[in-house]
Amino acid sequence: MKYFFLLLTLSFTILSLNGCDKKKVSTQPAEIHWDRDMCARCVMVVSDRKNTTQVINPQTGKVYVFDDIGCMVLWFHDKQIPWKDKAVIWITDAKTGEWIDARKAFYDTNNITPMAYGFVAHKSKDDIAKGEEIIDFNEVVKRVKAIGR
Repeated sequence: MKYFFLLLTLSFTILSLNGCDKKKVSTQPAEIHWDRDMCARCVMVVSDRKNTTQVINPQTGKVYVFDDIGCMVLWFHDKQIPWKDKAVIWITDAKTGEWIDARKAFYDTNNITPMAYGFVAHKSKDDIAKGEEIIDFNEVVKRVKAIGR
């Protein structure tokens, strides 16, 4: 009987510890509290539903919200974020407001945005007006760094 309780206790302990492995981190877009959440860089209230960006730390699941893609780019640059290349980056589509992968989006360059960087994301090239310049995420990063602020 003594061994039975010892075996039962040991089994329970092993099963309990098995459930203690790392929790899954969500990399899906987080809910934004419009007109309440603040930009992680400039601390302005996030209210523009067509220019918002969010970054998710893939290791911790912590979400950082930005009012303009320019703020996000400079935040990465200023803070020297070590997980930058692994970060999950979502941006709102200018046409629909839905969250899209910022690294796969298409950008046009001549828009009014909260911090005046002018870059707006689109899920499809077809959503950008004819004759407008179309650039990719890496070009946006390069141009924002050149603009600075």
